[in-house]
Amino acid sequence: MGKAKGKVGPLARRPDNSAFKQQRLPAWSPMLTANTVLPFFYLMALICMLLGVWLLLTVQSTQEIKLDYTEAGTCDVCFEKRKNVSNAAQTCSCKVVLGIEKAMKGDVFFYYGLKNFHQNLRRYMDSRDDGQMVGRKHNLKNPSSYCVPFTRDQNKLPIAPCGAVANSMFNDSFTLTYHASGRAPVQVPLLRKGITWYTDKNVKYRNPMQDNSTLAQVFEGTGLPLYWQKPVYDLDPHDPGNTGFINDDLIVWMREAAFPDFKKLYGVLYRADETFTKGLPAGNYSIDISYNFPVQYFRGRKEVVLTTLTWFGGQNHFLPVAYLVTSGLILLIAVILTVVWWKFGKNGRNMEQ
Repeated sequence: MGKAKGKVGPLARRPDNSAFKQQRLPAWSPMLTANTVLPFFYLMALICMLLGVWLLLTVQSTQEIKLDYTEAGTCDVCFEKRKNVSNAAQTCSCKVVLGIEKAMKGDVFFYYGLKNFHQNLRRYMDSRDDGQMVGRKHNLKNPSSYCVPFTRDQNKLPIAPCGAVANSMFNDSFTLTYHASGRAPVQVPLLRKGITWYTDKNVKYRNPMQDNSTLAQVFEGTGLPLYWQKPVYDLDPHDPGNTGFINDDLIVWMREAAFPDFKKLYGVLYRADETFTKGLPAGNYSIDISYNFPVQYFRGRKEVVLTTLTWFGGQNHFLPVAYLVTSGLILLIAVILTVVWWKFGKNGRNMEQ
């Protein structure tokens, strides 16, 4: 038998004699000098400054009005009433007054806000059953162990939806009224549908298959969360496309906030009415509130927020300030490097000593 031809020993492990494997490809090695680096620093400082100023002007063009109604107006009575857990099933209504000095032009968004409510706790965020929320009938009657202790009610019925997130759903409701001088009060129309993401409404949340049954029959044999006043299939009885697990308010609440102080969308101004075609006119407003959500147990506060939006979003100053701070730091470094270069390295003599 003939011997196999080829390289043996150390030669077998030697790379081929090519430009790529021998690292002989042409390369560009820039020489970093003061004449090239310093202009780059000044240019980056200028770009960050211009972006920061532009974004800051954009943010300041939005209008935002906040009103803490925890104990404002006639809500102090409801605040005291909600301190007693036994009154959880009893409704309480109150009213607060709101003044808009400058007309809010364009689309106006109505938010509710909570302070000191930590939706970002790991155990709280895990306390849900995504299989149940997507409409699986097995999970409807057999909630996940992640929902413990909010899996079954006092009658041992499976809770739908289960878990701490759904159990703590915000359930205050609002009616905004415009009081124009010399005219009867006008209720401000708010769009309460279409406030969720498309993927939430059509992918992540679905009602169980109904066949020929009503939604109430599908949820038969399940209980409502401990602090809810009505079952999930009755959240919006007048609109089958906005009740059950696909209720917009429920979906918005189930998207947990990252910070303890947050706001969530409640409605959008419906501008088809001739009074509100251009937005919310300046004047006096009142908000009738169905005061249900207690905040005493976590030392929280509740507020309503009326705001306009731009392409950049709402009134958030973080990114503009970040750009301006970055611009200042880059400019400071550039000046220091310029002084050092001018004093020690301009002619190269001082650097050699």
